Amino acid sequence: MNDQEDPLQRVITRCWDDEAFKARLLADPATTLRAEGVEIPEGVTVNVAVDSKDVRTLVIPLPPTAGLSDAELDQVAGAAWCDMGQNPCLIWRSDML
Repeated sequence: MNDQEDPLQRVITRCWDDEAFKARLLADPATTLRAEGVEIPEGVTVNVAVDSKDVRTLVIPLPPTAGLSDAELDQVAGAAWCDMGQNPCLIWRSDML
């Protein structure tokens, strides 16, 4: 998958290159992500964390059966680790938010 196919990867890459964009994402994540083509359902709060050389963030997702039907579980299943040199990251499908 390349950056043009995955809006979340485009957002991450843009944050590395554009401090003003990163500041907007940190200040108003849902609006910024929607503007980049990431589907964020109404009523969902998005938290953004920035890792540093000495700080890493671990996100514990909802359990797979947290109130989701089998059909809903099929829609949200899937994530992958990426290796961005010194900074590994977890990439999930944008429809998982």
